[in-house]
Amino acid sequence: MSDAIAAAPPAPRRSSDREVVVASVPASHVYVRHLAPEDGSGPRRLPDPVPEGAADTQRWWPPVMLDASWVESHDFDVFHLHFGFDARSVEDLEELVAALRRRGKPFVFTVHDLRNPHHADRTAHDQQLDVLVPAADAVITLTRGAADEIRSRWGREAFVVPHPHVVPLDVMRRAAAMRDVRRRGLREREFRVGVHVKSLRAGMHPHPLVPVLVDALRDLPGAVLQVNGHRDVLTPGGPRYDAELAGMLLEHSARGEVDLRIHDFLDDDGLWDYLASLDVSVLPYRFGTHSGWLEACRDLGTAVVAPSCGYFADQAPVLTYGHDERHLDVESLADAVRTAYAAAPRPASVEMRRRQRAQVAAAHARIYESVLDPER
Repeated sequence: MSDAIAAAPPAPRRSSDREVVVASVPASHVYVRHLAPEDGSGPRRLPDPVPEGAADTQRWWPPVMLDASWVESHDFDVFHLHFGFDARSVEDLEELVAALRRRGKPFVFTVHDLRNPHHADRTAHDQQLDVLVPAADAVITLTRGAADEIRSRWGREAFVVPHPHVVPLDVMRRAAAMRDVRRRGLREREFRVGVHVKSLRAGMHPHPLVPVLVDALRDLPGAVLQVNGHRDVLTPGGPRYDAELAGMLLEHSARGEVDLRIHDFLDDDGLWDYLASLDVSVLPYRFGTHSGWLEACRDLGTAVVAPSCGYFADQAPVLTYGHDERHLDVESLADAVRTAYAAAPRPASVEMRRRQRAQVAAAHARIYESVLDPER
């Protein structure tokens, strides 16, 4: 962690102590909120403009700040893009970059996804990255592996700054205390392994994992396989209904092999309670890059079994199994779960996450200063 954060530049001395104003896209996402120091100091991020017709659960989508006209008509010091450009054309992004250049505004781009988890075909996302990565005044990413890929593909050196905590620190503290109480109170050990089927993304492929996990857990005393799924995927008539997956899960459930729970979208409190109730969360991805879900599990003391695709193993201590678009290594999946049963990786502590957040915030402040004063 410390070596990665140290990749950020030293802070140049500015001629003014004025506040730095950042147009973050988006500003309200939990990742972006936790880039700030706990006391709320540091650069000021403009609030997300509310798009016309935005859903109550996602008030920043689609991001208004990505309109070249917004850039031309609003005041800020640094433009920092994280998420939300999925639906923008290459031409839209070229116009955005041109508007930033006309106004002389530095552009910082954090590359969270080198492969978009929502897109079965990577072509469109690659074309968007081909505009954004070369145009950025500073490129940030979360892992050394992703930075190496960025260097290979575009010849850019990315600052590596780790993902901060996702779960609020007070919730982390309560979850750790409850986990200790639960473990002391059980006469027989329960070992709960979770797979989450949340409005299936293109990068998710839980179908072949479930039978492997059923077999792997069968001989582990106290082991339970819990599958949570959204109604839109597992209920007939749902907009993303997957009959094959739903049928398989219902069969396993009827035989008592799966604790199947079908529900609507969980709010934050419900999600934290759910993740904290698991001993292990298995990520069923066949492609991807980084994962906020992984970070939330770390915060709550839940071990993560992650696929070999992407850079999940670079992101945090996980148990890895072989899974990508070409193959699933069933033995490595079973071995990872058995290893977690024997001795799961240690969770991130509240104290560590607090220190990391302060370091992450300082690294971002230094990067903003470096693009504002490139000659210093």
